[in-house]
Amino acid sequence: MRPTTITELQEIVTGGSHLLARGGGSKPALSAPGGTAVPVDMTGLSGLLEYEPGEYTFTAYAGTAVQDIQRELAKNGQYLPFDPLLAAKGATLGGAIAANTSGSGRYRYGGVRDFILGVRFVDGYGRLIRGGGKVVKNAAGFDLPKFMVGSLGGFGILAEVSFKVFPAPPAYLTLRLALPDVAAAMAAIFSLATRPLEMDALDVLVTDTGADLLIRLGGLPEALPARADRLRQLLTLHSTAVETITDDAALWQAANDLAWAQDTPLLVKVPIAPKRVVELDTAVTPHTTHRRYTAGGNVAWLAAHEAAPLDAALRKLGLAGLALRGNVARPYLGQSPPMTLLYRAAQALDPNNKFYRP
Repeated sequence: MRPTTITELQEIVTGGSHLLARGGGSKPALSAPGGTAVPVDMTGLSGLLEYEPGEYTFTAYAGTAVQDIQRELAKNGQYLPFDPLLAAKGATLGGAIAANTSGSGRYRYGGVRDFILGVRFVDGYGRLIRGGGKVVKNAAGFDLPKFMVGSLGGFGILAEVSFKVFPAPPAYLTLRLALPDVAAAMAAIFSLATRPLEMDALDVLVTDTGADLLIRLGGLPEALPARADRLRQLLTLHSTAVETITDDAALWQAANDLAWAQDTPLLVKVPIAPKRVVELDTAVTPHTTHRRYTAGGNVAWLAAHEAAPLDAALRKLGLAGLALRGNVARPYLGQSPPMTLLYRAAQALDPNNKFYRP
């Protein structure tokens, strides 16, 4: 089923059951599960509906490819600062919201929920529900747009979404610091995080020899060298070897495409407090092939071959993971989500189980 209008989407919901919205297929563990789920291809409901560069907002159909939006925004020197993941792999706006997939830019500016302004979605009754609005200054009751972030399509199928955007920095610069292990990298992060350094991204990539701390700065090109020098002075407490990367676009594009995970079949996202990163890294090292900690250590990305050992490790730590790809019976690993809240939401929006909920 591939609706091309909102009316067609409403008809599909009214006559269907166990429906699961699917966008570009960039997150197969979420968009192509087995069992009785019936996929609804949302790429037919795509296109930019409204764009006001002067207001820094846009509205588009949920099936619109993120990459198409990025190209349109770039014409006016604007962008989505939360770095929606897998844009080059076909990710859609609706998929970014449903899976709550923010990239490295989340560190400074916040994630998907900090930029979404409004949604229109079809609930289990087939009704078209509006939440939020199309402008930044808006107060429209219960914050349904933020509720839909991370919902995995379990309470309604997104039809239309509105976002705020920011002016894009005219230039970037990245500092890369090679450290002996994740503990040393997190110690460096803790020493930087409390200072007014305006870092756009702060990531830790685990390597064969230790861990690379990646710090991205954005702003006026004439101001970046002095800002980088100040950072180098602070980083000498941790290492004297700091590499400067001035042409860093490919580096961060690869990060947002999750290219660092290479072809490892299972990829899991774990929200975590930075102070627990070292504990998590120690626990999952035997079960993973690649690891990256983004947003200053607030999000862990774990690549592995098998789900069971990783699931057990996360359960032991009381952490929850979400598989974006991999052969898993359900995408949740580790601690289960709060079922009481989910049940109450389902009773209000989808009491007849029209939508597939993993």
